[in-house]
Amino acid sequence: MNRRSWLLCFSYLLLAPHLARGSDFGSAPEPPFFIDKERGWFWREIEPEPRKQANTKPTPEIKSPLPDSPPITSTKSTKPEPAALTAEWFRKNLERYRDKAIDDPSPENVAAYYYLQRVMMDKAQRFTDVARHVVMSDPLLDENQRRPIATFAANEANHQAGRASEQALGLIARQAGILFFFRSDCPYCHIQAPLLSLLEKRFGFKVYAVSLDGKPMPGGLYADFHIDRGQAHLLGVVSTPALFMMKPPAEIVQLSQGTLSLDDLSGRILLAAKDSGWIDEATFEATRGERTVPAIMPPSSIITAEAMKSPADLISTLQWQAGLPSSDWSQFPVFGSP
Repeated sequence: MNRRSWLLCFSYLLLAPHLARGSDFGSAPEPPFFIDKERGWFWREIEPEPRKQANTKPTPEIKSPLPDSPPITSTKSTKPEPAALTAEWFRKNLERYRDKAIDDPSPENVAAYYYLQRVMMDKAQRFTDVARHVVMSDPLLDENQRRPIATFAANEANHQAGRASEQALGLIARQAGILFFFRSDCPYCHIQAPLLSLLEKRFGFKVYAVSLDGKPMPGGLYADFHIDRGQAHLLGVVSTPALFMMKPPAEIVQLSQGTLSLDDLSGRILLAAKDSGWIDEATFEATRGERTVPAIMPPSSIITAEAMKSPADLISTLQWQAGLPSSDWSQFPVFGSP
């Protein structure tokens, strides 16, 4: 028996059971790939997907509207075009004139665009002039009243704020101490500790150091530390250094869980003390180098629809809410300028 005949017989013996089972279903089996070599030596063939049956569902008949049905009309309203050369008109049309000048740069197109740009700039200059007059005439709007703008005056404001901060921090230090959670292997704790020591020496704060791993801090700072007995878990400490401000008998305020500069730490102490009522609002405002001015934060209930329609009524309402007498805006001739 030659090599080809032996190979065919061996293949038939291997595949005979499968061929027999396939005949039960009344369908002829496919020839094995050893024999059907024209298809190639593929181990996996993609079977064709079954054909989808055509949808035989009848299409519903579209009934025509009744003769007496009113015609359907569009309810979309067209917004009227803004008046020429107004701010809204410029927002909508200036770019169109610019694009036209770019696509067709005739002298007339380019000049038209630059003339419109000149009109817009002149209107902006007129607004700026009126705005400067309004702001310098009203202390509620003048930021120079709140904090000086000139450099020499701003430096003096910073000097006064620094003195007020030192006094406020000294006042807080007599009421509260700082709780300092650290680990001996935390490098950020190592650089935070000297700043706490400086705060302690400068303003008189008492720092209570607590070690989370029971070991002292390298360098000898806060050698008289306490070992954590569950206080860190109760306060939600997840990272070190963790700083809390503690006022006897039971007030504790979180300052940070992370490293802070001396200025940031001082600012957070002042803010936490103000929020906790340990210093009053005036003392806190003095530390910011700003003058206390009335805040304009009216409730929406006092602003009526009629007041919103009239600029003069709106201004009077806001000034009344801030505790100031209403201004007579007719005394400002600049508002009547074209």
